[in-house]
Amino acid sequence: MTIPPLTPFLRFCLALHLLALVLLLRWPAHWGAVVLALLLLHGLIATIGLLPRSQWLGTNLTRLPDAAAQRKEIAITIDDGPDPEVTPAVLDILKQHGARATFFCIGTRAARHPDLCRRILAEGHQIENHGQRHPVLLALSGPRGWQREILDGRQTLQAVCGHSTGFYRPVAGLRNPFLAPCLEASGLILVSWTRRGYDTRDKNPDNVYSKLIRGLQAGDILLLHDGNAARDANGQPIIQQVLPRLLSALKAHDLHTVTLRQACQPPLARDLHALPLSLKPDASASHPTDPS
Repeated sequence: MTIPPLTPFLRFCLALHLLALVLLLRWPAHWGAVVLALLLLHGLIATIGLLPRSQWLGTNLTRLPDAAAQRKEIAITIDDGPDPEVTPAVLDILKQHGARATFFCIGTRAARHPDLCRRILAEGHQIENHGQRHPVLLALSGPRGWQREILDGRQTLQAVCGHSTGFYRPVAGLRNPFLAPCLEASGLILVSWTRRGYDTRDKNPDNVYSKLIRGLQAGDILLLHDGNAARDANGQPIIQQVLPRLLSALKAHDLHTVTLRQACQPPLARDLHALPLSLKPDASASHPTDPS
């Protein structure tokens, strides 16, 4: 497993560390100030890594390309599945509304439920890479840890789905400077979101719906969860209550749901610094229909 090249941000951080070493050798009496400066630098890096929508650590898709927004398209992304109880119900809701979604699936779960993955694809949705094991502390990984999680997840999903993934979303969107070079070497695009409903924690569907709908506009990327979904007092997954209301609101705003691949097709690739060839849709692929 080869280590990918450093990004400009990583090279900048490395240069600061080398400068700190030079300063320590030249003026050892000032070691306290040098150490404090390094601690502040690492604190800044850690803070940036806690901001899922930040662009400081590399290219990050937080909204659909401008052309997709002009077509009044919106992307619903659903994380942490597939779940044998929740995902079928989510698919039923999407089918009833004629909607399309992108499922960021965990490799180990996809391997346990391949039939669910095949149903997701057969009904016109998209499956993308949410990693192989979804470890909570993934953002503390070095280059090899990121590569192992990303590449193992892509290999598993390719074996289950029959095609390669082109987008990646880390656990909770958390990352560190080592992620961007791993994605660049793998030809993957980092995707976060425009807004999320926090439906893994909030057990009130009204709150979740309000977070998703507030400021809603064309080009948004919305985040919900079929895996690790919070449940209301009656034990019903929050996504099953929020999704029908959300899809009705999209229709009222004349917004069309699309998968990420549909929204980011060429020639829009230039907006994402040229999507890899594996993301180009088949010529026979039809344009998504308006939710009904």
